Amino acid sequence: MTADCPEHLLLRQLFDRAVEVADPIRSLAAHLPPKPAGRVVVIGAGKASARMAEAAEAAWGPCEGLVITRYGYARPCRGIEIVEAAHPVPDAAGVAATARMLDLVAGLNADDFVLALISGGASALLCAPAGGMTLEEKQAVNQALLSSGAPIGQMNILRKHLSRVKGGQLAAAAYPARMLTLLISDVPGDAPGLIGSGPTVGEAATAADAAQIAAEWQIPLPASAQAALSQSGVLAPEDPRLSKVQNLIYAAPSQSLAAASALAEAAGLKVISLGNDLEGEAREVANTHAAEALRLQAARKPGDAPLLLISGGELTVTRRGKGVGGPNAEYCLALAIALQGAAGIHAIACDTDGIDGAAEVAGAVIGPDTLARAKAAGVAPADALAANDAHNFFASIGGQVVTGPTLTNVNDFRAILIG
Repeated sequence: MTADCPEHLLLRQLFDRAVEVADPIRSLAAHLPPKPAGRVVVIGAGKASARMAEAAEAAWGPCEGLVITRYGYARPCRGIEIVEAAHPVPDAAGVAATARMLDLVAGLNADDFVLALISGGASALLCAPAGGMTLEEKQAVNQALLSSGAPIGQMNILRKHLSRVKGGQLAAAAYPARMLTLLISDVPGDAPGLIGSGPTVGEAATAADAAQIAAEWQIPLPASAQAALSQSGVLAPEDPRLSKVQNLIYAAPSQSLAAASALAEAAGLKVISLGNDLEGEAREVANTHAAEALRLQAARKPGDAPLLLISGGELTVTRRGKGVGGPNAEYCLALAIALQGAAGIHAIACDTDGIDGAAEVAGAVIGPDTLARAKAAGVAPADALAANDAHNFFASIGGQVVTGPTLTNVNDFRAILIG
């Protein structure tokens, strides 16, 4: 990012604050009960799950267990085994680790206790293809979903019905043991069943609904996937095997946005929330936000406090080109094009897990000089947008935000500063 710009430094501080309050090492222990007597098994998956396991052991001491996280996101634990696997497209390491997790909870009895730690990313990291699906077929379906522009809720319904572990099936494998699932929400609306495709939460949507989603978003399903849908093991919400499970969301986008908003207000900004649960095509949302920013700027009077438009949620990208991009970078690129260098408007959009789409980049920042910098660098913003190549665009002009693994995941963070 452009480190010499005070507006961009402020926006980065707000983003960092949003990430900080969702760090499991700071927030998880308060939601743990005293460590139960008897056998305790800790399981989990997601981009924040290793950090969650680290926090659990900080409170409870060494524990038996297995947690799957993204490559590069492991944390030191004394008893819980941390396995790294691929995200957002699953790999053989995830398949093998998921099979071991199912074996670990098999045979537990009613006196045993399971702590499940689930965060965004578990949909890919927990991988147990249903029916006769191969890993390669599962990868192809997942890649098609990621490129389709489908909302996360619909993506995860299809994922559940093509899995042997999602949609409550992980909880069923541990039944009749007692289970507490602690969740970090990365989904608009904070529905527990959408976080990581709900491995410990029942699902009301049927296999027929899943097939309709595949048809609507033009997701090719091989014969093995169609067969898997006809034999779906997803649990209905009222299934008795879920009766021993308590699902608790303890960290969510709303909390992170509130913390960033408080910091902004302390810095003298007037904060306007656009919502913590926005969905939609990144470029279209950017156009709407640009129009609102210009409208509000035109209405400002001399002496008015600077404005901050803040929002969260999960935007999507329909892949049209062959570039390297993600919804946050594409949002920023489309926003810059729509603003056309408007003076006094700066913005940031980043994924709180540090990974935006197809690159090890959290997102991007823009300002009034973004298009001029692009012209000087010889890159065409409209061409980059058409090719879904936002990450390369911002790499060429110094507009990337790179954090490395943040060890948490409360979805997208967007802020537009209007001076």
